[in-house]
Amino acid sequence: MTTHGGFEPVFCTIVPPHVLDKLAQAEDPALAGPARRTLQRDAFERTQRRLTTVIGATAAAAGADGKPLRTVHDARHGTDLPGHKARGEGDKPGKDATVNRAYAGLGATFELFLHAYRRDSIDGNGLPLNATVHYDRDYNNAFWNGEQMVFGDGDGEIFLDFTIPIDVIGHELAHGVTQYTANLTYFGQPGALNESLSDVFGALIKQYTLGQTAAEADWLIGAGLLAPRVTGTALRSMKEPGTAYDDDVLGKDPQPATMDDFVRTGRDNGGVHINSGIPNHAFYLAAKALGGHAWERAGQVWYDVLTGGELGQQAMFTDFATLTVKAARERFGEGEELDAVSKAWEQVGVRTL
Repeated sequence: MTTHGGFEPVFCTIVPPHVLDKLAQAEDPALAGPARRTLQRDAFERTQRRLTTVIGATAAAAGADGKPLRTVHDARHGTDLPGHKARGEGDKPGKDATVNRAYAGLGATFELFLHAYRRDSIDGNGLPLNATVHYDRDYNNAFWNGEQMVFGDGDGEIFLDFTIPIDVIGHELAHGVTQYTANLTYFGQPGALNESLSDVFGALIKQYTLGQTAAEADWLIGAGLLAPRVTGTALRSMKEPGTAYDDDVLGKDPQPATMDDFVRTGRDNGGVHINSGIPNHAFYLAAKALGGHAWERAGQVWYDVLTGGELGQQAMFTDFATLTVKAARERFGEGEELDAVSKAWEQVGVRTL
């Protein structure tokens, strides 16, 4: 698989390591066991991505122009990928709701990028969309491994089926878009931008599917994923970072909303899932200020920066913010769009050059 400037396979999960670490320390083995096994599996998959030579995506047959080419596989609770084919493009829905949700989520992601940004699949060239469901047993995560989507069923105690929230599907596929465009380094601030862009487009895919305006949307990532026993609403909140959950087992959502609370850590690839709350909040503020459908103006600006060729692999928050201001000016001129973007970054404490 090739991207501009070279390609290093990236393994990106929806549930951050710090959440699973906390869960792994639970006194109840029914909670700690699946978390520990998930962490071990994630570490193995992450290592595999680094060791694997990834071949060019051009070797795969592309879909027809403007049409998705989806295949959903069933791992049958094993870990061999991609697994057994369960549903192909154009096949009627089967009895497995998880397979059907994955298929629909792949399609919804394809639709947003095609209709809102005229992008043909995640690589812009009709790349087939492949997913595997029922991965491993009690697997508490979903991931993009550089080639495909993979979904666990959750343990039923803390996490439910990872195909339930459509924004989880969109989030992981958006890592593929980033991989084929800016290819942001998955560490520190560039990594937090990588995670934030996936949250942004995951949220936009959900809003596009539901026909919601910025004011109507909940701006939650992973709503519906947490089991009833968990005190929380989602994995992350773009509207109010740090408020998605506050649970006696999971702990409290650690995401900051502004640079005043930026977290310096060597864990989680330098806090990529934590500090992503800052650019997430900036996008929410810009989209809310502009009103209407968030994918039309704020989303367009963010997409312009991601795909414009000026965003470096080591980009910091300031670099990204500066490019969004430039993109807003180029696309919309002086006016409310430019003001909304500039003020959003100012409100979260990220300066623009």
